Amino acid sequence: MIEAHVFCPLPQVLSSPLESGVIKKARDCNGLRVFVHDLHEFSPDRHRNIDDAPFGGGPGMVIRVDVIANALSKVFEMSPFLVREKLPVILLSPRGEKFDQEKAKELSRNKHFALICGRYEGIDERVREHFASFEISIGDYVLSGGELAALVILDAVSRLIPGVLGNYESLGEESFSGPCLEYPQFTRPSDFKGLKVPRVLLSGDHKRIREWRKTCAREITQKRRPDLLV
Repeated sequence: MIEAHVFCPLPQVLSSPLESGVIKKARDCNGLRVFVHDLHEFSPDRHRNIDDAPFGGGPGMVIRVDVIANALSKVFEMSPFLVREKLPVILLSPRGEKFDQEKAKELSRNKHFALICGRYEGIDERVREHFASFEISIGDYVLSGGELAALVILDAVSRLIPGVLGNYESLGEESFSGPCLEYPQFTRPSDFKGLKVPRVLLSGDHKRIREWRKTCAREITQKRRPDLLV
C-alpha cells in the first residue's frame, strides 16, 4: 500500500481524476491511498489566505512558507524540518528534475510520499531549502498550478502497482521501460479501406514477430528520440 499526500491550493482539480481510470483502480485494489489537503486550511490568516506579495517587488503572489510548514507539521504530527527525513517530500516545480519512468518506479517503491503543488508566482524559497526532499518537473513548460502535475505522477505510479493493470507483464514492453520507444501496435480490421496491417503480424510466427517489433522499436527511437540510445 502506497500512501500519497497532495498539498494544493485547488483540491477540486483532483476530484474527478481520482475517481476514474487507473488511479481509481489502484485505490480500489488497496494499492494506493491518496490524501488531498487544501492549503487554505493551514493558513494562519483568518481570511485563509495562503499567499502574499513577493519581497523586493515584482508581479504575482507567492505561497507562504508558514502555510507549508503548518500543513506538514499538522498532517504528519512532527516538526516540518523532520518530515523530509521520514518520507520523500516532493515540490512540483519547473526547476525540478524531469519526471520519467525511472522516477515513477522509484516512487512506487515508497510506502509514503508527499507532493507539494505550487500556484500563483511560486512558492517561498525556504520551502525548497528546508522542507522539500527534492523537486520534480513533468516537462519544459509552465502550468498554472501543480495539481495537474500531481495527477500525472499519481497516474504513472498507479500503473506500476501490481494488480492495477490487466496484464502487468505489458509494462516491460512500453515506451521508456527499456532503451527503446514502443513498437507499433495494430488490431482489427486487418484491412481498413486498403490500409493493411503488416503481414508479419498475421503470420503466427512469434519469433519473426518479436524480431520485427524489436527492429521497429529501435528505428522509431533512432528517428524520434536518439538520445535514449546513447
